Amino acid sequence: MLVATEADDPTADMVIAELNRRDVPVVRFDPADIGADLTVSARFGTCSVPVAGQVRTLSRSAELTDVRAVYWRRPRWPTFPHLDEDDTRLATAQVRHGLGGTLYALEGPLWVNHPLRITAADHKPAQLALAQRLGLTVPPTLVTNDPDEAREFIGSHDRVIHKTLRWTPYARDGVPLTGWAEPVTVDEIDARVGVTPHLFQARVEKVADLRVLVVGGRTFAVRITSGLLDWRKDYSALSYTVAHLPDQVDKALHTYLARLGLVSGSFDLAVDRAGDLWWLELNPNGQWGWLETQTGLPMSAAFADLLTQGHAS
Repeated sequence: MLVATEADDPTADMVIAELNRRDVPVVRFDPADIGADLTVSARFGTCSVPVAGQVRTLSRSAELTDVRAVYWRRPRWPTFPHLDEDDTRLATAQVRHGLGGTLYALEGPLWVNHPLRITAADHKPAQLALAQRLGLTVPPTLVTNDPDEAREFIGSHDRVIHKTLRWTPYARDGVPLTGWAEPVTVDEIDARVGVTPHLFQARVEKVADLRVLVVGGRTFAVRITSGLLDWRKDYSALSYTVAHLPDQVDKALHTYLARLGLVSGSFDLAVDRAGDLWWLELNPNGQWGWLETQTGLPMSAAFADLLTQGHAS
């Protein structure tokens, strides 16, 4: 079993602990450690299999032909701070296409999830369209860099929020900042909207949120009550209840992942006053470890089951 993630990842620790209890051999690595701490060797056209070789860390090694599953959890790519800009760009590309390309060449392992599939699934406009195609209720949403379109949309709904289309590391004056879902008014729209596309969405008058983790054939739904527009702002304000999804919604979420070639994902839904569910987004590689701690749901065991079975059913 290969687990690709950064050094500080308590969620991956939970899955690895479960695999260890089952005596499943695990090699954990972070692509950022390439060099003395991480080596990869792959041979093509020289043996009876299409690709053979090893991934080695300081403490573990795995034959590529023996890899049954890859848990692509939260890996980092190297930044090579000692190199100049051109050399960094060249070196980073070699790692992505050398290490990454070698792993992509393996046919046998189950990926949870394949990084190319994660990238494809991470575009919010595509997520919204697929959700509606599958019968999920999507809030009225506008993606635009036209300030007039934005003003018209905001003016036609009672309350509107703004979300980032993609989270990226961002700091202002050295202070890290996060793009939360925030209310937006017509008066706030100016020419700066024209620089890049923005996502505006009619606010769901919600009473709670649902975080739904799908792992292979299993579904874990947790109702999160907070009173916050964006519950990620203050984890101390949250309360949790194990929830059950309507069969139609549950089936749609599993179909959603299948359409994207994923075997796991974390979905965010909103619950309105009538108890109806509204689609918000999918995180193909979302956090869930704290939910297991809060609810006792066997999420890490479900990941271990999926990884050791080698298929998604």
